[in-house]
Amino acid sequence: MDASCAIVPSSKGSVQSDIFSGLTVALALVPEAVAFSFVAGVSPIVGLYGAFMMCLITAVLGGRPGMISGATGAMAVVMVNLVMEGNALGGPGSQLGVQYLFFTLLLVGILQALAGIFRLGKFIRMVPRSVMMGFVNGLAIVIFLSQLKMFKADGHWIQGDSLFIMLGLVALTMAILLAVPKIYKKAPGALVAILSVSALVIFARIDTATVLSFIQSNGGSGIKAGLPSFAIPQVPFTWETMVFIFPYALILAAIGLIESLMTLSLIDELTDTHGNGNRECMAQGLANFVNGLFGGMGGCAMIGQSMINITSGGRGRLSGIVAASALLFFILFTSSYIEVVPIAALVGVMFIVVIKTFAWSTFNIMNKIPKWDVIVILLVTFLTVQYDLAVAVICGVIISAVIFAWENALRIRARKMVDEHGIKHYQIYGPLFFGSTTLFMSKFDVKNDPQEVIIDFEESRIMDQSAIEIINKVAEMYQRSGKTIHLWHLSKDCVRLIKKAEKICVVNVLADPDYFVSIDDYHKFKANV
Repeated sequence: MDASCAIVPSSKGSVQSDIFSGLTVALALVPEAVAFSFVAGVSPIVGLYGAFMMCLITAVLGGRPGMISGATGAMAVVMVNLVMEGNALGGPGSQLGVQYLFFTLLLVGILQALAGIFRLGKFIRMVPRSVMMGFVNGLAIVIFLSQLKMFKADGHWIQGDSLFIMLGLVALTMAILLAVPKIYKKAPGALVAILSVSALVIFARIDTATVLSFIQSNGGSGIKAGLPSFAIPQVPFTWETMVFIFPYALILAAIGLIESLMTLSLIDELTDTHGNGNRECMAQGLANFVNGLFGGMGGCAMIGQSMINITSGGRGRLSGIVAASALLFFILFTSSYIEVVPIAALVGVMFIVVIKTFAWSTFNIMNKIPKWDVIVILLVTFLTVQYDLAVAVICGVIISAVIFAWENALRIRARKMVDEHGIKHYQIYGPLFFGSTTLFMSKFDVKNDPQEVIIDFEESRIMDQSAIEIINKVAEMYQRSGKTIHLWHLSKDCVRLIKKAEKICVVNVLADPDYFVSIDDYHKFKANV
């Protein structure tokens, strides 16, 4: 992460930078949207429409200027099963699956918007740094692996001259992209690289894969189309339909929000600015809802294209608006020109994105951070590559929480002393919660303690119901031995927690109903002694 931060400037950007970076992103969106549409099992035009609407709406209304949304692989791998099962429900040749997809996106949009309305975006703060680093590294690897597919033709790896030409053009693109900013900082390096390599391929008549050949090799015919049109999804509005689509809608909504909010947090860090997670949730929801009504495949934030935008100088909403507008312009008017752009040029740009996305500082801190953090980083990276972002982040957060609870459970300590009055004091240190109750219980020697005992919580904290229960259990043990126990320095919220708990369990009540274990005022007790 730190390495990325060093590469990405934190300037506020400019109109010129936003325009050029937006054009670069639009060119990079084409093969990505087409590729993910094939993954989802829908027409390339559906993917392109989805990228256009996601990009435009989130750029205008989203909570993170400079972040790019579009059709994504993380959601496409879930959509493919939805489309297949939808086709099966419609019968042979019905192609009803895409209609079920559009209908599902309506529900996805509602769920995501509700997440924003109920301010659930703030929970992204619960994602630890180690999970964030694993997420970044995993996505960098995923982007890299996705680009390797461009080195295939008809399902086989290209070889011989075709391979060398492809590698040469990729290397040339990367070299131009890195060199241009050193010559003139404000120049759009990625756009210059793409145009330069495209010109070389066209005028030198170099035989290499282009956007058009890539689309045709995957069963498409091109990217030319008209404007997206409004249409209500043609599916039966029945309870069975809702039962079928709801699990998919829930998964898609969760994946979309997790990836978007994680990308938002990353860009916040890279640009030293602060986005609005709840606003982004609502914008993502609206964008997916509109996709369902206008025939797009939906999506979420795209870390690859967002990184292209940021590294190209795009900081404002204008960059996303330009990217979306340019993409629609390509579809409507200039498809023949975009289709001749060599795939190698776009792959070269994405390889630079991989280099700048990967948190190279991970290797430097491996021996400086706790071993559990290292394990979480590696695990999240692996799960992101092997499964998907949602699984990786959820598992990473759960494991981090368990590790945190375990380590804090071991922090409970008790300092023991007997004062001049023969009263034994237990000074408790550390948090008392479900994980530390067993260790807390082991600190007391009820059998050998004197008649009067004080438990001092000045350096501790009662955290939950399990803590109340264990205090009750300790009190009962002393009561059975005929001894008196006092609780000192409970904070007001802890006392309030105990009082509330009296409604659901017996708290510190001894055999005599008129006698309670004392929750003492420390100074009054000392005065009486």
